[in-house]
Amino acid sequence: MTEPSKVIHVRNVGHEISENDLLQLFQPFGVITKLVMLRAKNQALLQMQDVPSAINALQFYTNVQPTIRGRNVYVQFSSHQELTTMEQNAQGRGFQALIQYQLRPSAVVARSSLQGRNIYDGCCQLDIQFSNLDELQVNYNNERSRDFTNPNLPAEQKGRPSQSGYSEAGGMYAPGARAVAFPQMANAAAIAAAFGGGLPPGITGTNDRCTVLVSNLNSDRIDEDKLFNLFSLYGNIIRIKLLRNKPDHALVQMGDGFQAELAVHFLKGALLFGKRLEVNFSKHPNITQGADTHEYMNSNLNRFNRNAAKNYRYCCSPTKMIHLSTLPQDVTEEEIVSHLEEHGSIVNTKLFEMNGKKQALVLFETEEQATEALVCKHASSLGGSIIRISFSQLQSIRENSQ
Repeated sequence: MTEPSKVIHVRNVGHEISENDLLQLFQPFGVITKLVMLRAKNQALLQMQDVPSAINALQFYTNVQPTIRGRNVYVQFSSHQELTTMEQNAQGRGFQALIQYQLRPSAVVARSSLQGRNIYDGCCQLDIQFSNLDELQVNYNNERSRDFTNPNLPAEQKGRPSQSGYSEAGGMYAPGARAVAFPQMANAAAIAAAFGGGLPPGITGTNDRCTVLVSNLNSDRIDEDKLFNLFSLYGNIIRIKLLRNKPDHALVQMGDGFQAELAVHFLKGALLFGKRLEVNFSKHPNITQGADTHEYMNSNLNRFNRNAAKNYRYCCSPTKMIHLSTLPQDVTEEEIVSHLEEHGSIVNTKLFEMNGKKQALVLFETEEQATEALVCKHASSLGGSIIRISFSQLQSIRENSQ
């Protein structure tokens, strides 16, 4: 039996499987430092940051068959303890990319929003500058380049294989094999891990539609900010548009397709302001910017800008119990009740401290009342603090934590 290694050998990697697919499979277990696609052998080699991360991954996939795009893949420790390639000497210069937007203002917004941000908490800081190029020339749609306006580009030059062969039993990479290092980032697999290793029933993880259509709204009481407060439980919000010709309809553009799928799954049929919501995927891929749209992409109230994988653990359908955080240290239960009681009958409350910060649980008589309190009072001010509210999955107020 091969001894544990931080290098994982993956077999049955079909040509339809991309580098990103493999990243999503292993990122919940730790930082991935290198990935080598061995196309000629339908294999891949993937190096974790350390041996314990690799052990955790293989232990998990011993009990759960890993599947990518409907294909079973098989994992084991590699005989290599470290991946070394001819490209390693050049890795010190870092990784760079060119991205062309359709409009110049979009590029300006992207730079101002992302400059200096970390891809992952505490590491991989972005340095974004404007390029001297006016136009990008993309010839191939593959894992190194892509033209999103022309999906018909070939994957590679005709007659030229993307990878030359490499044998797992060999000791060096064959010429043409490409090793790439990647930082860890939140993705569908991290969400799966947050849900205990598997996605909730009904969630596929393959949806790519980011915009959802919400209908049967109470047009007299709803607005964009209240919709933001509700839908931001399931992902970052880009923009929201109330449809003026259909006052009980709205479009909500989420950060990605997975977040949109979570919102549709958990909010379909939810009661709000006396109406049962209909939440479905929209035929529109995105919401066009305009005077009648509200922009939220740069809002610091988006819940998934940091610790995204952790926040996914709290995704659920509306419940009778809400959880309040970022409370002022001197807040009282009476002040909390006074702040929320206009939205329904409060059955019980619990004020507690976790990691030195005041938090609270509030149990309403019905889910609809709790939902109304959340959409109206999330990001409101209480005692000088902007409070955060989410649904709690606890069944009882007696417990001390979310």
